[in-house]
Amino acid sequence: MTPLQPNRPRRALPVLILLAILVAAAGAAAYVFKPRFESDPPQVSLTPDVLALGANSTVEIVVTDKGAGLRSVVATLTTAAGDQTIASEELREPAAEKRFTLAPGKLGLKEGPATLRIHARDYSFSHLFKGNETVVEKRIEVDLTPPTIELVADDRYVSFGGAGAIVYKVSADAAVSGVKLGERFFPGFPNVVQGHPDQMFALFAHPYDTPPGTKAHLVATDKAGNTKQVSLAYELKDVREKKSTIAVSDRFLQDKVAPLLPDAAARQGAPKDVFIAVNQKVRKQNEDKIREVTSKASPAILWTGAFGQLSNSKVEANFADRRTYTYNGEAIDTAYHLGYDLSVTKHYPVEAANGGVVAFTGDLGLYGNAVILDHGLGLFTLYGHLSAIDVKVGDKITPKQIIGKTGETGFAGGDHLHYGVYLDGVAILPVEWWDGKWIADNITPKIEGRGAETAVAARTTPARATAHRGKRHR
Repeated sequence: MTPLQPNRPRRALPVLILLAILVAAAGAAAYVFKPRFESDPPQVSLTPDVLALGANSTVEIVVTDKGAGLRSVVATLTTAAGDQTIASEELREPAAEKRFTLAPGKLGLKEGPATLRIHARDYSFSHLFKGNETVVEKRIEVDLTPPTIELVADDRYVSFGGAGAIVYKVSADAAVSGVKLGERFFPGFPNVVQGHPDQMFALFAHPYDTPPGTKAHLVATDKAGNTKQVSLAYELKDVREKKSTIAVSDRFLQDKVAPLLPDAAARQGAPKDVFIAVNQKVRKQNEDKIREVTSKASPAILWTGAFGQLSNSKVEANFADRRTYTYNGEAIDTAYHLGYDLSVTKHYPVEAANGGVVAFTGDLGLYGNAVILDHGLGLFTLYGHLSAIDVKVGDKITPKQIIGKTGETGFAGGDHLHYGVYLDGVAILPVEWWDGKWIADNITPKIEGRGAETAVAARTTPARATAHRGKRHR
């Protein structure tokens, strides 16, 4: 062994340490820079994701990148006239999201085909530090012409809280059409008017809570969002407001009101607070459920002729009666009564008002055990406070078929039937649907294709809307 041999292990040690440091540094660098080499490209979404753009369309373009962040976004619209830049941005700092708005009406576009192109790049070190790239192209149609509308037959008189019917024509490009009154919309249906496949039929309501001066319009909208509207002119009948006062007893609070609260602790609150919680919160939940059920219209007529009032019954409460509830002489809350209370004898068999299909059965809070029947074209009837239910969802029902028995479940102060009529989620006046003459004058001619010919006669016949007021039932 030479004199230098004992020193070799000592020289190798620093090299090994250096290699370890380099490996650790490389590992640390990989840990730090690995996210910058991520390979997920930016994401692009359109809201709404349309195939056609109208004069008043607004499309929000959202570009996101959850990795290194966005570096650049460019959006262009190519038409026969050339390219138009919607957005172009180079970002000095990475961004997780960028939003742009496409508004064709502000770009001076002409009708015809177009291509929307969105190019986005992120700050990733992938692809030789150029970053990940996304290119989205979408073929669309620029359509600036609204549908056409022709009103064929309408109503001269509509009861406050009641219904009307119209027949109309729309051009083939109309995607949605019907009657709009404030925020409420009542859709039209094809293949209803006999002998006129080119005509549409729509039932609409003038709801009990419509603000004064609100006007109804026949509207049609195409796939591009272009809308055409025509005003409906009718005389509003029976606009007087109905009011009543109902005293709430301790027994009623204990037996009827408190059990409707699902929270046991809330039932132990002050009587006034318990009543308000039920009358407001629970009532809203019930009305929301009714609106959900009665907003799903069958596209065909399931009823025949006039609807029937419960046999031998007496109307004991008005529709749209604004009730003030008092406790110990103090007014504590209000609510609208959205139907008629019909009384006969205890546990009286409840007959279906007309033909239809069962859309709902079960507990409905203030309405107790309830059944809702779908009669087609957005028309529904509700039967509440039942002591027994004899049908199930999906059953086909014939006029006068027994569907249950009257009772005092829910918010009822005595055995009776709460009977309500709904149109596309809106409670409407029941009495005119019991009136065979009103149906014969206002509904039947239009369905039979005689609406245009009988329009003059129908305009001279005001709708009738009368009922009796009572105090006993809630």
